[in-house]
Amino acid sequence: MLRSRLFYICSIILALAFLHYETNLLYIWFNWSAVDALRAIRGSLSDPLGRLDNWNRGDPCVGNWSRVICYNVTASDGYFHVWQLELLRLNLSRTLAPELGQLSRMKIMDFMWNSIGGSIPKEVGNITSLELLLLNGNQLTGPLPEEIGFLPNLNRIQIDQNHISGSIPKSFANLNKTEHFHMNNNSLSGQIPPELSRLPSLVHLLLDNNNLSGYLPPELSQLPKLLIVLNE
Repeated sequence: MLRSRLFYICSIILALAFLHYETNLLYIWFNWSAVDALRAIRGSLSDPLGRLDNWNRGDPCVGNWSRVICYNVTASDGYFHVWQLELLRLNLSRTLAPELGQLSRMKIMDFMWNSIGGSIPKEVGNITSLELLLLNGNQLTGPLPEEIGFLPNLNRIQIDQNHISGSIPKSFANLNKTEHFHMNNNSLSGQIPPELSRLPSLVHLLLDNNNLSGYLPPELSQLPKLLIVLNE
């Protein structure tokens, strides 16, 4: 009987030690604040199909959390980081969490073709590595955050087929690497900023089916790579 009890106690101690070891590994390989950010992102969404149910255990990278794609090497800070959130066509709803801005090394943020409402968090402007911002085909409302205009690596912004209102921020004239502006089928209003004519990489500027007023800035004709402008 005594041996059985000792074996039971030792088993518990070993299990606790292993759990402590696993927790320490999580701190070593993945930034704990990013884990909290991902859980906050999951918590702000409704996921009726349960596609993100495994976002509550282990390491997002090593544990292969659904639709979370990580860099395959650690960064200079010694951690793995999120490279892409691939959350398109999952029947998600509710809102986008401001904690998205904590994934500062993410390159692709893809929430296309869901039913997500609310506004685009201004904290997205903190994701300085972001190259693709893909939010089209949702129910987003409110204005475009000025902060998006200061993303130095943004190549594509797709916010078409939402309910976004307000004017186009003049800060978007700072997006020197952006090739594609897809902002059609919203409720944008006001004048198209002539400052957009400073964008050297712009190829597509899609603004049709909004509530824009005024004229099409003639300065846009000076853009060297511009192929398509839609503003009906």
